[in-house]
Amino acid sequence: MTDRTTNNSLFKTFIAPSMFVCEVTLFKRTVVNLVLLLTLCTSYSQQTTAINGQYSNTPLTFVLKDIEEQIGYQFYYLDSWIQDISVTANFENENLTTALQSLLAETSLNFHELEADKQIILLENTIVYDELPNGFFGQEEVIEENNGKQTKANAPPPTFYTTNTQVKRNYDVAKVGKSDPINLQESYKLTGRAINSKTGEPIPDLTIHVKGSNQITVSDSNGNYSLTLPSGYNVLSIRAMGIASTDREVIMFNNGSLDLLMEEGLQQLDEVVVEADAYKNVEEAITGSEQIDSEESKNIPLVLGERDILSVAKALPGISSAGEGAMGLNVRGGKTDQNLVLLDDAVIYNPQHFFGIFQALNPFTTKGVDIYKGAIPVEFGGRLSSVFDIRTKNGNVEKFSGEGSIGPVTGNLALEIPLEKEKSSLVVGGRGAYADWILRSLDDESLSNSNASFFDGIVKYHNKINDKNEVKATAYYSRDAFSITSDSLYNYDNRLFSVRWDHRMSDKTNSALIVDNSNYGFGIDFDGESNSDFKLDYSINETELKYKLRTALNDKNTLDYGGSAKYYSVNPGSIEPDGSESDISEFTIDKEQAVEGALFIGDEITVSDKLSVNLGVRYAFFAALGEATQRTYEEGMPKNESTVQDTIAYSSNENIKTYGGPEARVSARYLFTPDFSVKASLNNSYQFLHTLSNNTTVSPIDTWKLSDLNIEAQKGYQASLGFYKNIKENEYELSIEGYYKKMENVLDFKTGANLFLNENVETQILQGEGKAYGVEFLLKKKSGDLNGWLSYTYSRSLYRFDSEFSEERINNGEFFPSNFDKPHDVSVITNYRFTKRYSISANFVYQTGRPITYPVGTFRFNNADFVAFSDRNKFRIPDFYRLDLGLNIEGNHKKNKLAHSFVTISVYNVLGRNNPYSVFFVTDDGEVKALQSSIFSIPIPSITYNFKF
Repeated sequence: MTDRTTNNSLFKTFIAPSMFVCEVTLFKRTVVNLVLLLTLCTSYSQQTTAINGQYSNTPLTFVLKDIEEQIGYQFYYLDSWIQDISVTANFENENLTTALQSLLAETSLNFHELEADKQIILLENTIVYDELPNGFFGQEEVIEENNGKQTKANAPPPTFYTTNTQVKRNYDVAKVGKSDPINLQESYKLTGRAINSKTGEPIPDLTIHVKGSNQITVSDSNGNYSLTLPSGYNVLSIRAMGIASTDREVIMFNNGSLDLLMEEGLQQLDEVVVEADAYKNVEEAITGSEQIDSEESKNIPLVLGERDILSVAKALPGISSAGEGAMGLNVRGGKTDQNLVLLDDAVIYNPQHFFGIFQALNPFTTKGVDIYKGAIPVEFGGRLSSVFDIRTKNGNVEKFSGEGSIGPVTGNLALEIPLEKEKSSLVVGGRGAYADWILRSLDDESLSNSNASFFDGIVKYHNKINDKNEVKATAYYSRDAFSITSDSLYNYDNRLFSVRWDHRMSDKTNSALIVDNSNYGFGIDFDGESNSDFKLDYSINETELKYKLRTALNDKNTLDYGGSAKYYSVNPGSIEPDGSESDISEFTIDKEQAVEGALFIGDEITVSDKLSVNLGVRYAFFAALGEATQRTYEEGMPKNESTVQDTIAYSSNENIKTYGGPEARVSARYLFTPDFSVKASLNNSYQFLHTLSNNTTVSPIDTWKLSDLNIEAQKGYQASLGFYKNIKENEYELSIEGYYKKMENVLDFKTGANLFLNENVETQILQGEGKAYGVEFLLKKKSGDLNGWLSYTYSRSLYRFDSEFSEERINNGEFFPSNFDKPHDVSVITNYRFTKRYSISANFVYQTGRPITYPVGTFRFNNADFVAFSDRNKFRIPDFYRLDLGLNIEGNHKKNKLAHSFVTISVYNVLGRNNPYSVFFVTDDGEVKALQSSIFSIPIPSITYNFKF
């Protein structure tokens, strides 16, 4: 208190109890005595003393002293309450009450006036009553006016709370909101963020349980949480993985926010995981979502000992790839280009190295990934199948630290550098491959001149400026170069950067402003024996501006809304001679450009304790822009050279064609019991980008094509229904989910299509319809010495291309399996811990062989022999299965040592299964023969040393 209070006996009598109210609420008898005292000492009346002054961002302490000098009143308060508060106001002959209400409106302070003594008492959060509220001594009749008629009603007695002295206090009692006597409620909404006090990182999956009730909430990936609490005193039980468990006392005076600054804990990880994720899979309202922490890949034996969250994703239901060594992921029967892959909000077009064998993400800088394959959040769009939202770590703001690994093929290092203690940090990561020496040491002469290398690097800056502002910036680059033949060098690279500003606008509203840019390109350098040397290039670039907000309207509704704008620039391909003696002519396809935009709004509605609904709508817009030339073709005729009607030239930035429309996002969850729920979702989406490839599997030299006058945007519709159950006190997690997906304007290609460096590629493309459906089963054991999961997926992915013209019809217009249709997919991931230092891991995968088109005969025409092929994808290559084993050895747990170590000894493909990557056909002495290629047909042992300091 200020020293002016020491000799004022009335203040000592009055304010001491009221201060006690700030910490605990009073018993009824104390309140009665207080009101009687106030009645004897003073009576409240409207103040007419005039206040004048102009204040612009002026400290409140200065303003109060100025008012004291003007009217002769004295203010009483704790300096800590107002020392960081500044106000802006203009008063001209304003009365004291109105002036103080204006000055304190945006603070947690109330005031009480003792007019007779010319004193103003400031109170934090609380209010003081001049008279007892109705019904203080129990329910009593009150008279309500209704259209001039008087009716009787029962006034509920106010509730007073006392402090539970048995609760262990790890923190001071939190006082939230500012009491408002005009709008008293039985409950208020509490929002905030869970933050690691050491690193400044948000804490996802923080479980917050309101003691004495069944109410539980879980923080999201950004640490945000929201729950409704009764007015007055509450105790929150807070648990999270790797975080010290604590109870937090909260007194709710009104709606407000409370950030939970949590300390790291030393609990055993398996037990903490159960506490942290205990209810998330059952509680959240969205279907088809998965979350992978980077640490989850630590104990899974993968090829050549590399940690890989994308490979872990393939072990989850509904996610697969076309084959071993195939790039890209297929989610719920969708093509690889139908996945939106984000790295810190920026698109990464090819997140894999060396034909999908390694991920292009540093495992030591990657925090985790949220995968949405069913109900996609309303802020995301532009793809039909899924979203992979990959997040990197925030750096350590306390001390310099690092992590790294050394394996048989790759080396990796990540450093965390504090810049300003407890505020800002830098993460720097780099990894590279040194496989060339392995290829050159092989006896095979055809491989001795080969090379295969890659590297990637990432830098992330994080600064928590203050409690309301946080800035993150990420820059990333990766590059692959490989040459399996002596005359061609292939290369491809990813480049991106993003800047994100998170701003807390008020207790109810948070915002994020994001600017990002992404670029993907590939090239081929050909150096042959003849005069045909050339260099070939392709690239796609996009720049995005996005602004999104989240507002907790009330106890039942939380809004997500905002907008985004994106600009695309595509170099569809160019070729130029390499050297003066080359006979290759220079050729460049005209540049493509387009804009894409979206406006979105969604509402998380808590209908009841059991029913939660997410409703959203997203309006997507796309426009292809000139400068360009586009052909038109005869209506209802195939697109070929003979049906060209006109060629239109578009000037720079002239609109060529627009696509778009509304996208609905609806999902709901009904909670039968705290550990059993049913969820359903329905959504539709547009996709304006397409990949062009006539290979069975994805290649790093596949090109991306924008929708235009002749290639329409793809459309997708998906419905999902699932059941989720936790068993044996949340030790086991069980889910079964079914889905049905319909797609329009999906792409395929005519037989023998020429796609690259084709100015009129639309003549090689077919657009038709697709459908996919399936059932996904997951059983996960999350704790104990034996843990892991079993996933099974039954799914079908079918396409149909029908036309009255044979050249645009496939399989007589009937549905046929897509290239990645694999009905049965089983994955088993297990880890058994012998001690805290030693454990073994196993990874088993079984998949139905993917479809293939076989030659079924030969025929002779005009003295020439031809091969007759089966219907498209009528046959299948052999089924795929693989078993991997690993031994994990933790270093000792001595406190004082240079670094902590972790060694993984693994064997990939223990059974030596010769799983086919592809089947192709050659003619030998007039006979057609089928040949099979494999990536890893023998067991591949590896040992990787990991260290952390």
